[in-house]
Amino acid sequence: MTIIKRIFKAGLQGFYRNRVVSLSSIFILILTLSVVMSLNIAHYVFNYTLNSIKDKVDIRVYMKADATDEEMAGVLNNIKSIANVKNVLIESKADALSKYKEVHKNDKDALIALEEIGINPFGASITVQALDTSHYEGIEKSIQKYSEDRIIQSGTSAIDHINYQELRNSIEKINNIASQIDMIGIWTSAVFIFMSFMIVYNTTRLSIYVFREEINIMKLVGASNFFVRGPFIVEAVLYAIVATTATLVIFYPLSIWLTSRSVNFLQGLSIYEFYISDLWRSAALLLLTGVIITAISSYVAVRRYLRV
Repeated sequence: MTIIKRIFKAGLQGFYRNRVVSLSSIFILILTLSVVMSLNIAHYVFNYTLNSIKDKVDIRVYMKADATDEEMAGVLNNIKSIANVKNVLIESKADALSKYKEVHKNDKDALIALEEIGINPFGASITVQALDTSHYEGIEKSIQKYSEDRIIQSGTSAIDHINYQELRNSIEKINNIASQIDMIGIWTSAVFIFMSFMIVYNTTRLSIYVFREEINIMKLVGASNFFVRGPFIVEAVLYAIVATTATLVIFYPLSIWLTSRSVNFLQGLSIYEFYISDLWRSAALLLLTGVIITAISSYVAVRRYLRV
């Protein structure tokens, strides 16, 4: 316990004594953590936007015009039993007819042709919304299997067609965009973290170089590697704590400013509300990132001076 106290005391003294080096390391860390925080917010905004788009994506199961209510109920129950189905909405034959008339209310030829038919030529339809756009292919296959089974059993199916194939390319593009955004965020963070690690590593080496003789003497009198390395790691953790606090303070007014500039464009999305609700998770993410960068760089930098 005494050794731990001495290590913490030496680390605090080193942090204060090497103020210039400490400020340099903290400044670099703030830049890196600001990038991480920016990517975290950007990821949230992109996910919000993509989810808004995904919520508007659905597929439609078109029924035959002569499908009975019993057949309609069977199809509906089957769709509701499929995994990953979020919501279903029925459009009756009458609704389909009313919608057609509304769309073509200025097209006299279309309305005359409809009157000449004399009956409602439209079938009912079922709109299906999945929990995620990646599930639509599986849902479509399940509905197709049900339709094929009905044909085998009774010789016919009430399902006319499903429009998934018409929307497939658009759905796949949305899924690809989501994957690409995640990969861009990961690689951008990795690059900045690596750059920060190298800068903090070299800055720490300069700090340790000043005390190289002191380290040699400590090793000669029997000090353990843990005791020698400990104060520098304590300094590194202090860098991370200060840099994390500073980054969060900087992003507080920035989140308010960004919200005032983007709330209308982003259809009501509040970056400030996200910042507040996600504060503790963001703080943990930044602190963990900072500690990993500084602790590892300090650990590696001091290693060469332990060989006495």
